[in-house]
Amino acid sequence: MNIEKKTEGKTVTLCLNGWMDTNSAPEFAEALNGIDTDAEALVLDLAKLEYTSSAGIRQIVAAHKKMNGNLTLKNLTPEVLDVLKMTGLDKRLHIE
Repeated sequence: MNIEKKTEGKTVTLCLNGWMDTNSAPEFAEALNGIDTDAEALVLDLAKLEYTSSAGIRQIVAAHKKMNGNLTLKNLTPEVLDVLKMTGLDKRLHIE
């Protein structure tokens, strides 16, 4: 998985490309830990995220907690959206 980080003001956007699974979820966790403490919002652009496993879902939940709910998921692929719907997270997370 590749992660591109963009910062605009106090909003950080992480663009994820590839698969987020057991092997790549630690890479996302590392990117999440690298977000400045003064960031007020996090956007995950998932346009190029082809797949997420339960390990990826755990990381998305961790991002939501770290940002005190100021997390937005954008450009979800149908596959990733289906996984979020199966877990019920589509009702708890802000999705654009």
